[in-house]
Amino acid sequence: METQEKKLRLATGAWVAMVTPFLKDGKIDRPGIARLVSFFASNNVSGIVPMGTTGETSTLNERGHHLVIVESARLVHEINSNSQEKLGILAGCGSNSTKEAKSYVALAEASGCDGALMVDPYYNGPSSFEIARHYYGPIAALHPNLPIVPYIIPGRTGCELSCADLGVLARRYPNICAVKQATGNMDKFRETRSITPPDFQIFSGDDDMTYYMMNETSIQACGVISVIANIAPAAVQKMCQHLLHRESETAAAMHTKLAPLFRLVTVSAEREVSIPGNGAETKIYKVKDKFRNPVGIKTMMRILGMPSGPCREPLGKMTAQGVLLVLEGLREVQKNSPEIFQPIAEFFGVNIEDRLNQTPSIYDENASGT
Repeated sequence: METQEKKLRLATGAWVAMVTPFLKDGKIDRPGIARLVSFFASNNVSGIVPMGTTGETSTLNERGHHLVIVESARLVHEINSNSQEKLGILAGCGSNSTKEAKSYVALAEASGCDGALMVDPYYNGPSSFEIARHYYGPIAALHPNLPIVPYIIPGRTGCELSCADLGVLARRYPNICAVKQATGNMDKFRETRSITPPDFQIFSGDDDMTYYMMNETSIQACGVISVIANIAPAAVQKMCQHLLHRESETAAAMHTKLAPLFRLVTVSAEREVSIPGNGAETKIYKVKDKFRNPVGIKTMMRILGMPSGPCREPLGKMTAQGVLLVLEGLREVQKNSPEIFQPIAEFFGVNIEDRLNQTPSIYDENASGT
């Protein structure tokens, strides 16, 4: 049996914020989950995070959420039983309802997950005091041997656990031993480090911030929960490992290679809308669409031939301009650093060059892995 000290610390390095692959009809693609988990394991990532924001958790009902967590945990345990390298699993358990979050965390522990990632309770708009007292605190108390990882991303939740309240929680509940920080604010990352226990773990929640958060000694992030690791698991893990070994120059070179992909987590594209005026004239309005995660990563996965399928509505397909921006980024990486996509080519049996140069119509396909 594992010691409590071991349970209360997560593996450092790159964790994959895993997409939930869907079929054309929107149902969960269970074979797709199996293929993705095997792919990530074969590329030696530290772990997977099913049912986070990238997994479209807010569009799944409780039954669907449970299915993804239980199936992912089963696959991880099966892989670990046949391998010396251990793949971690951190279950996404956040909700805007404490009652619902409690059920997800209980399931995560019963399924043998390594911990529970809990996003701040979105939309309701609770204060930091309420988030700590009526959400993280009670759940941590119910599961003292399970790592609880707050996920702070105010741009998606509309609320935010403060650094001070996180510091209090980390001392009151030893199992609140890590945080996923996605505020994009370096000063807050520094404050988090200064206000939490010395062994408290900080994970980057933004791919493009990982290098800076891990390289700066006043932050000392220990890894990333990464969106881009869905398509570049080996490369993101290598960057993290170089940083953990203080090999800053080598890590910086990896960051530069991956930067075109980091820019595609969110894609902004402009389009024109024509509206007839009261007279004969027609007015042209420019609209800037912001396609947020996981629209970008699922678009990339479909292009590259990986299991992903469509996003569940109201998230949908990108505009043609958005797809072109994604293609530009993918082609840039393939041209300058083809080794990044080589694991996809080998595992899924696809020709990356061919897929990046096919007509745009293929990228509208919703069938996973095609």
